[in-house]
Amino acid sequence: MGKGKEKSGDEAEKPKGMALKIALGIVATLAVGAGGAYGAFAAGLFGGSKNSEPDRPHLVRKGTSDPYAPQPKGKEEEPPVYGEGGSEYRTAYYSFEESFTSNLADSPGLIQVELAVSTRYDGRVLQWVRIHELAIRSAILAQLAATPEADLYDVAGKQRLAARLAKAVNAVLEENEGFGGVEAVHFRGLLVQ
Repeated sequence: MGKGKEKSGDEAEKPKGMALKIALGIVATLAVGAGGAYGAFAAGLFGGSKNSEPDRPHLVRKGTSDPYAPQPKGKEEEPPVYGEGGSEYRTAYYSFEESFTSNLADSPGLIQVELAVSTRYDGRVLQWVRIHELAIRSAILAQLAATPEADLYDVAGKQRLAARLAKAVNAVLEENEGFGGVEAVHFRGLLVQ
């Protein structure tokens, strides 16, 4: 009789042990599922974020404020008065303080230019130009060195150079910030020697 009771005691503990294992399995499965759901939520795969687009610069309409506009230095600046025609977006400029001097392709000639860039996007683009000015200067100098001297004596050649310079500036910004935004490069001065 003693042996029969032991078997019935072991048999009674088996369902308890099995129920404990099942309960632990369910808890572990729920924990893994909750962790996965939280990871997917945090990654933005569902819910939470109303705007799934990356935070990129936006075009700024004339007369609206730019939350990323640089703060004026010194005295207060008057707000600009825009005309009713032309583009509906305002244009902001950044002038490089130092000029660029380079040799020219297949020529003993030198070029010296003073440049500015423009954008219709918010102030982040011009902030990035300032931040990455060293890399941008390098890219611009490489483009100037690849320019044949003959291209600098007519308007079409200068326009092609300006377009190449804008592309080079945007390549640096895209590599570093994921967004270009410079629409044009402007010559403030150009001298070929």
